[in-house]
This record gives sequence, C-alpha cells and structure tokens, in this order.
Amino acid sequence: MRRRPTIELLDTDSGTAEEVERSLRDLQSFNQRLGGVSTTRDLIRDVAVRTGKTQFSLLEIAAGTGFVPAQASRELVSEGIKVDITLSDRAATHLPRNGSAHKVAADALNIPFSDSAFDLVTCTLFLHHLAPEEIVEFARESLRVSRIAVLVNDLVRNPLHLALAYAGVPIYRSRITRNDAPASVKQAYTIEEMSRFFRTAGAAKVETQKHFLFRMGVIAWKFPPSGTAS
Repeated sequence: MRRRPTIELLDTDSGTAEEVERSLRDLQSFNQRLGGVSTTRDLIRDVAVRTGKTQFSLLEIAAGTGFVPAQASRELVSEGIKVDITLSDRAATHLPRNGSAHKVAADALNIPFSDSAFDLVTCTLFLHHLAPEEIVEFARESLRVSRIAVLVNDLVRNPLHLALAYAGVPIYRSRITRNDAPASVKQAYTIEEMSRFFRTAGAAKVETQKHFLFRMGVIAWKFPPSGTAS
C-alpha cells in the first residue's frame, strides 16, 4: 500500500466549534481504547527499565489537550514512575486551559528549548502528518532537546487498517473524523520507514514495537542504551 498524503480537516480547523469538539472526543476515545495511551505508557516503562530511572521530564510535541501523556503518567504512578510533563503545540488555543502541565506554543520543527532540556521528547499521532524530509528534521530537533530518547506513538499504514477506519465511519461523532480517520491511515508510515528517518537523523539506536490495532512504538535513543550495541 503506497502512502497517499491526504488533507485532514482537524489540521486546518475546517469545521464548526461543535464539530471540532466532537472530533476531539473521537480522538480521545481512540487513544483510550485502541492503544494510544497504552503505547506511550509502555514506551516510558521500557525506558525506565533500561535506564533504571524512575523520574522523567517529558516534552510532548503537537500535544493538543495532552490527554495521552497525562493518562499514561497517571497509570505509571502505581509502578513508582513519575513523569513531569510539558505540553507544546503550534497554537496556544489547542492546549488545555487547566491542569498542572507546563504549556508552550511552538513550532515542532524549531523547538524553543536548549540542548538536552528534557529526559524524553514524545509525540502521539503527529508524524504521519509530515513529509519524510520534515520527519527527519523533527527527529534531529527532538533528539537535540532530549537527554535520553525520543518516543513515537503513531499509526501503521496497512490495507486492513484502512478498511477498519472506513468500517468505523457510521459510529464516528463528527464528519471531521469521518474524513480524518481514513486520511490518517492513508498517509501513515510503516515501522521500517519511521526507523529509517530516525537513523538518518542520527539516533544512536532505534528500537520499534508493534502495538494493539496498528499502532507503532518507536524508541530513538540519543546515546546507545546501557547493555546494548549501537
């Protein structure tokens, strides 16, 4: 299945306030029930096990409401892992008005933080919106800002995944979701493609995982993790 860049309505704010709100509720439901939160939680846990750290500073890029890292962080508390979250998005209006997370409006390809400012840089359902050369640029920037690793939580392009996205059309809350769910799958990447982008950007080691319902998890290490070869 060849990648087909496709316009997503939520990206262009194409809809009424009510349609956007319904689409955001759809997205939160997908992340809660269909592998979004669990993928990010498992990636952070894996880094904790590999490094022996139990506290992390984390920057979520293209964060929106920040639901995924916030929920993953809450689930990790019972395992003794604490995550201090900073949310970044291109528009301040996309960020939550309330909550304890730090927030900043910023360009994902020009992150306004110093080198090694955060232990982890993460993103959820963001990179499939970018062209390949933009992902490499993002990877370089996010590796620069991280101390340990960049964690990617995204969709996997696959014909069966596209069929499932279309099958869900009757139950989506918003016409925006009815357009954007199939569009996201059409322009998603494969795990092999995503790995190659981060290796090109200079990651010391790239590890990949397959998660529930065509989710990928990627750990791009800034330096070789302890006990592994680069």
